[in-house]
Amino acid sequence: MQNLISLNLSAQDLTDLDAAIVTIQRVFAPLVTLQADEVRGLAKMGEKSEAFCRQTLNVLAANPQIVPPSLSLAEAQADLVALDALRPRLLQLRQLAERGSDTEIALGADLMATALEGYALLGVSGKGESLKAARRELSSRFAKSPRNGAPPAAGTDPA
Repeated sequence: MQNLISLNLSAQDLTDLDAAIVTIQRVFAPLVTLQADEVRGLAKMGEKSEAFCRQTLNVLAANPQIVPPSLSLAEAQADLVALDALRPRLLQLRQLAERGSDTEIALGADLMATALEGYALLGVSGKGESLKAARRELSSRFAKSPRNGAPPAAGTDPA
């Protein structure tokens, strides 16, 4: 029998989690959402580009006489501070989201394994009329649609 995870979240755990999500949503309210075409049109900052950006901002800050007011160096410096503050937190959120997704998959896999094993037991032990009806109803999970698009015949049990 498969049991990848046993998870029991208390009512307090769920309340705490919901409160944390509300807090994250509040703090993240100013974050932007970009459309795919917007993302495609933006200059991307990889590792080499990031080093270039940091060095350029440092040189500009050290030589304010060459910086025109239209360049908005202060805004770029604030963006860099925000990026440095946000990145480690986003990494933690991504890791938590991955664990959450993996846990969701594991819980679903445990449920499917148990349900499939139980369904097989119905075929072996389900000689009574009430179990036959239950098995017939459950068998719809395995019903294949005919190639001509017609619905499967009522009451058929493919297993």
